[in-house]
Amino acid sequence: MDNQNIIIRVATPDDVHYAETITNEMAESAQARGTGIAKRSPEYVADKMKEGKAVIAVTADGTWVGFCYIETWSHGEYVANSGLIVSPPFRKSGVAKAIKKRIFDLSKEKYPNSKIFGLTTGLAVMKINSELGYEPVTYSELTQDEDFWAGCKSCVNYEILMSKERKNCMCTAMLYDPKDHYKPEETKQFFEENKKGFERLLQFKQWKLLKPFLKKNKDEDGNNGGSKPKMFLQYFFNI
Repeated sequence: MDNQNIIIRVATPDDVHYAETITNEMAESAQARGTGIAKRSPEYVADKMKEGKAVIAVTADGTWVGFCYIETWSHGEYVANSGLIVSPPFRKSGVAKAIKKRIFDLSKEKYPNSKIFGLTTGLAVMKINSELGYEPVTYSELTQDEDFWAGCKSCVNYEILMSKERKNCMCTAMLYDPKDHYKPEETKQFFEENKKGFERLLQFKQWKLLKPFLKKNKDEDGNNGGSKPKMFLQYFFNI
């Protein structure tokens, strides 16, 4: 894919006609991965475009390529770059990384004193975040705004989150604090040096956090045989 033909820019009111396509792709992508996201309506996405709080990627001929938007929490103390999505034909082309960089820069421009955070279940997104200067943190360092956590209700892992009293879940929390942060070169190096450890951590979290829920699916004889555990894993991880 020739990225030179892809334009990545701040979205404007003229882009609202893409809103329904974007939200449909968000929902389909989450279903394919077997994960959940805070569901957003086309109207919500359109409002982000009108407010100048979103980044969109399009081709020179106007084909939609990707999207991401900004949300603020705790009266602007925290900012989240949410809803990152790339159209299937353009995935694995570097577009996601470019969008993340642009929305990160836009967040710093609009909210220079805010902490920028994100939650992810993927090592690839952790790598991109690390290259921008994000650091892995505990959930206690994120916003405690109830509206933010309410957005997790549409995620298939919400029961796990609540069972851990919002202190842990399948996602890894990452944060950029403008008042106290390492240089991107340092966070990038840290990630590369510990990549295998992060990968094992994600695998361990899957096993550790899912284990109590797998037990619920045992049959009446206390066996793990049959299809229930496999169906459960399909539900969570699309495997």
